[in-house]
Amino acid sequence: MRGAIVSLLACAGLVGCAPTRPLSRVELEPTPPRRLALAVAEHRRIIVVDGVSIAIHDTDPTGAKPTIIGLHAIGHGGGDFASFEQAFRDRFRVITVDWPGHGASGQDAQPASARRYAALLLGLIEALDLDQPILFGNSVGGAAALQLAQQHPARVRALVLCNPGGLDPGGFISGLFIDHLVARFRRGAAGDARFRDWFAGYYADILLGTAAAQRRAAIVAAGYESAPRLVEAWTSFARADADLRAGLPALRQPVFVGWAIRDRLVRWGRNRAAVASIPNATVMRFENSGHAPFLEEPEAFNAAVRPFLDALRSPSVGTER
Repeated sequence: MRGAIVSLLACAGLVGCAPTRPLSRVELEPTPPRRLALAVAEHRRIIVVDGVSIAIHDTDPTGAKPTIIGLHAIGHGGGDFASFEQAFRDRFRVITVDWPGHGASGQDAQPASARRYAALLLGLIEALDLDQPILFGNSVGGAAALQLAQQHPARVRALVLCNPGGLDPGGFISGLFIDHLVARFRRGAAGDARFRDWFAGYYADILLGTAAAQRRAAIVAAGYESAPRLVEAWTSFARADADLRAGLPALRQPVFVGWAIRDRLVRWGRNRAAVASIPNATVMRFENSGHAPFLEEPEAFNAAVRPFLDALRSPSVGTER
């Protein structure tokens, strides 16, 4: 029954169910890749972690300032944090990351998931010899940050989370919704010509307003390249190990939660109880954002998070060792 419902929803979300000519390999994998428009800023470094070439941008390679690592949503790129980086690079070392298969990073032999990303993040922290960075994660990036903070609390100084994965209670309706999206993303991975328009409409409801318009257009343009990673990540969200709620009350790091209230994927109403279970959490709601307030309302977000981050510059504030 669930499979039949998903099939009907997938057909309804595209223009009819009749097959169309799939896009050619050249159209699906252009040279240069469209995902490069989403990458971390130049000058980039490539760090190899567990066989994966990960592109990063580092505002202060000397390491003289406290470190913040920016971790983007699936289908996005490390360039998401450009405004944040510009606002805070004078007082923090900001390192932005392209997840595997995104931006300027290489592909991964393992499928995308928050658990996989947390493992790669730990490897990156070790490769760069970072001492207790602040992790700033959006969506799957937030879930990866939470996983690492739960598994290795001494390695993380604090968390900044924007609509992170892993907090939704799940259930039948949630599973049906995930299956529905996975079916649509599979069409994109297969090169269905109808996927382009659907994906543009999908993102019109995810990143809102004029501040995010250029970024939204670049994400949509790279949709066919992102589709396989979207299939992998959304498939992983339905697994039991994606549920991070049980570990939230044990968090000892200071946590800033910036929630995009108009998010239709990671809804505040379904995640509010989990957020309330986080000790030491500062929670700010952004009423005009759909998934990533630091992209959609950058000035308001930067002003809201600044006192939290500036307090962390004091050596007396941070993770219990």
